[in-house]
Amino acid sequence: MGLFLPTYFPPISQFSEIVRFNEITFEVEDNFQKQSYRNRCYIYGANGQQMLNIPIQKNKSIEKQKTKDTLVDNSVKWQDQHFKSLKASYNCSPFFEFFEDDLHSIYSKEYRYLNDLNLDTFLFLTDALQLEIKTKNTVEYNHQNTLNDFRFLASVKQSTPKQKTPYIQVFENKHGFIPNLSILDLLFMEGPNAISFL
Repeated sequence: MGLFLPTYFPPISQFSEIVRFNEITFEVEDNFQKQSYRNRCYIYGANGQQMLNIPIQKNKSIEKQKTKDTLVDNSVKWQDQHFKSLKASYNCSPFFEFFEDDLHSIYSKEYRYLNDLNLDTFLFLTDALQLEIKTKNTVEYNHQNTLNDFRFLASVKQSTPKQKTPYIQVFENKHGFIPNLSILDLLFMEGPNAISFL
């Protein structure tokens, strides 16, 4: 069983580890960290790498906020912006239209907790890739690294692992291959065949 942090449409490096397990545990008892994939992902835009960031409500009364208690700031219309960005970037990709309606249902929903959104994006991905992976949440924070501890992959500052198998990307002829984008990039280009790249 692998230990992961719930992330927003995770990077390929994280998802390639997730698919190795039939069951994973999401760490939700840790303190929310800025500059992580918990509330951001990177896609391939017309000008190169583009960040999609979910605004978070800052709770000034609490010094440290747990991941499970982190609230989405819905005063900003981030859902429209993210969906439009995905559509602009991937509308001409081979598989975007197959997943567009399911994606739209995620972006039509107003989420209170970031964790609920991240779980829905995970379920969308496992469904799209026809994976059966059981999940559970931690009930207390585990300080020690275990054998299958992949929480470090949620850090944006983590050095990008080498992409084992490059694939064709939408704007590759302009900006070259960009490794470790959101798993959505691979999904929209390869569809169900994305599994073989993971």
